[in-house]
Amino acid sequence: MSDLTLETVSEIPALRERVKSRRQQGATIGFVPTMGALHAGHTSLIEAAGADCDFVVVSIFVNPTQFGPDEDFEKYPRVLEQDLAKCAAAGADLVWTPDTSSMYPDGFSTHVTVKALSRILEGATRTNHFQGVTTVVTKLLLSCLPDIAYFGAKDFQQQAIIRRMCLDLNIPVEIKTCPIIRDTDGLALSSRNAYLSAAEREAGLSLSRALRLAEEKIAAGETDLEQIKTAMHELLQATPLLKLDYATIVDPMTLEDITTIQPAMVALIAAWVGATRLIDNCQINPASPG
Repeated sequence: MSDLTLETVSEIPALRERVKSRRQQGATIGFVPTMGALHAGHTSLIEAAGADCDFVVVSIFVNPTQFGPDEDFEKYPRVLEQDLAKCAAAGADLVWTPDTSSMYPDGFSTHVTVKALSRILEGATRTNHFQGVTTVVTKLLLSCLPDIAYFGAKDFQQQAIIRRMCLDLNIPVEIKTCPIIRDTDGLALSSRNAYLSAAEREAGLSLSRALRLAEEKIAAGETDLEQIKTAMHELLQATPLLKLDYATIVDPMTLEDITTIQPAMVALIAAWVGATRLIDNCQINPASPG
């Protein structure tokens, strides 16, 4: 790391001072919040921030409050040295690695909740998950106060909730959503993919196949979304090792289930493959609805 111009800080005052100094020099600030275990999806966000902004901050913090009691907080991969090397290679200027005590001080009792959007889809299965996400993202954004924060489209519901949160709370940060990065076989990149066996990974490919099926049917002129959803379900439910949670097509703003073709739609899937939860989605914009 000695030959790479990457700074690291752990304390919030040091972060703020560094950002303030660069802003006073006229720099625009880009911010990429992560939980580490970085892959090409994360580095694409860092690169996007570098293309837009003069100074790029990456946070690495495995946030305990967004994990349920039976989820993988303890075994979530923590590979800081590898992450720092990837941040430097992707063009980050500063990596912020707060500890839990600075994010959640003794007596912490304040939470941020985006009610309607957090209760459906992932929120229906993962109780309090999005409360943990929105609370920590609020703290991350207010600690850094960037001009633009970058999120991946794979967590489609998450970015929609964060947009709503920033609008509702007048948080002066632009939220930019970047495209899903996929492996060559079509599997959406995720830090949790490391948990998958070879057979489980093969099963996980059914998520992207079901999304392609929906795209193809709509492109071919199919207008009955219920039939398309049924076809997605059938493909996924026929996959060994896969337990489907949901597969649906929704409005991209409200995330509410839709039954008729509209100009902008998003197909969303969540499933357990073995002990690993996978999510995927694709945005569908038919050229001529109906």
